[in-house]
Amino acid sequence: MPASDQGQLSGRYKLVPRVLIFLTCEDRLLLLKVKGKPQQNGWAGRYNGIGGHIERGEDVLGAAQRELGEETGLVASSLWLCGVITIDTGQEAGIGLYVLRGECPTGKLVSSEEGTAEWVAQEAVLDLPLVEDLPLLFPRLLAMREGDSPFSAHYRYDEAGRLLIEFFDGPRSLQEG
Repeated sequence: MPASDQGQLSGRYKLVPRVLIFLTCEDRLLLLKVKGKPQQNGWAGRYNGIGGHIERGEDVLGAAQRELGEETGLVASSLWLCGVITIDTGQEAGIGLYVLRGECPTGKLVSSEEGTAEWVAQEAVLDLPLVEDLPLLFPRLLAMREGDSPFSAHYRYDEAGRLLIEFFDGPRSLQEG
């Protein structure tokens, strides 16, 4: 099928593709403490996974490896898809977020202009100032093993700007948040 037949119609809802990577090694989880000033970046000073945009011509795994290298200096020998999240931002384009996991990467850990990469004990993670969805995402994510079926989720914001999260597991859904 030619590109012209792929259904790119104006006015359709679009998703900006992104990756979000979480690496574990033994009982530690790699997180990025986001740089910046809170008034300029609502995530500044908070902890998040490693990630960013998928560039034109990249596949999901390639983008994840590139972002991992750029933000931490590390290379993961194996990354696997844990979930796909659509995020309705209330704007013309939403976010299509591919969530991946990997274990015990190689390389020398470095920081980047995005933030400071830190290995954190898993039992201490929920005590950190986290990006708002992570307390709900972590239990599901850390319970997953390579080969498990990926989850699907949808994030949206209510009229007051509160994040609402819905996870889908096969034919059933569980409303959280």
